[in-house]
Amino acid sequence: MNNLTLRQFRAIQAIVRHGKIVNAAKTLHLTAPAVTIQLRQVEEELGLTLFDRTPDGMRPSAAGLAVVDAAQAIEERLRLLQDEIDAIKGVRAGSLKLGVVSTAKYFAPSLMASFMKEHPDIDMRLVVGNRAETIASLRSHDVDIALMGRPPKDIPVRAMAFGDHPLVIVAPPDHSLAGVRDISKERIAQENFLIREPGSGTRISLEIFLGEIPGRLDDLGTEMGSNETIKQAVMAGLGIGFISAHTIASEVEAGRLVILDVVGMPIRRQWFAVMRTDRTISPAMATFHEFLMRKGAIHLPLFGKLYPDPRATA
Repeated sequence: MNNLTLRQFRAIQAIVRHGKIVNAAKTLHLTAPAVTIQLRQVEEELGLTLFDRTPDGMRPSAAGLAVVDAAQAIEERLRLLQDEIDAIKGVRAGSLKLGVVSTAKYFAPSLMASFMKEHPDIDMRLVVGNRAETIASLRSHDVDIALMGRPPKDIPVRAMAFGDHPLVIVAPPDHSLAGVRDISKERIAQENFLIREPGSGTRISLEIFLGEIPGRLDDLGTEMGSNETIKQAVMAGLGIGFISAHTIASEVEAGRLVILDVVGMPIRRQWFAVMRTDRTISPAMATFHEFLMRKGAIHLPLFGKLYPDPRATA
């Protein structure tokens, strides 16, 4: 075990990532025989086969997956070491991989731009995905910090709220309920909802909201793959949407969408910065986390401008 090298670990990672030795070799700038030799050396050292050779490519065995997990941990620790060395030297630098759920992509660029203006020497990369993809990135250490509405429960994480996350129901301006006050939950439940995929944060919140109405969850609505698709479908008159208020600012301001005044709405959730508890916080992570707690909320769209409380001026 002590004879394994970084070069060998990286070869195993490349094979898993690309599925074939020849493709792994290209990314490593090595020959295929050289990568094959490295794989064979690791298998001999461990006394186990790391891959099943199939017509579709190389599939990692249980031992192969264990080696990849170790390789990822080593790579992460080396990157953290570089950040720590830079901090000891007094260099305000480092790298940060930020994962955000797709709903957060509407404010994440502004957030990043402000942070990078304060800390230009920190190399920052953005990874956008749905909730399941973002959680998977946290699980595999592919991101350092994730921004999401509901922290995962099956991964050891620490989560800190940095701003409000209101969820609303939107309709086209000519909808029969546009302008109606105090729409009941029972009445809105009669409408056709345009919804995100199972497991998404907004869908979970809608299921909770409508859950007390008998039989309503049996046919929740028409599933769509993105917030953009939902907005376009609502504007086309295909139904109403339950969506993050932070995704509809431009459409509401332009009069292409209206927010319905439903009793119990908006549902006010929070945005969280999520990090794993089983890893050391790098200086870059700590710097970004402090920035989020200090300035994160000001980069969220101003919900009050979109949806002033009609009772406040009544």
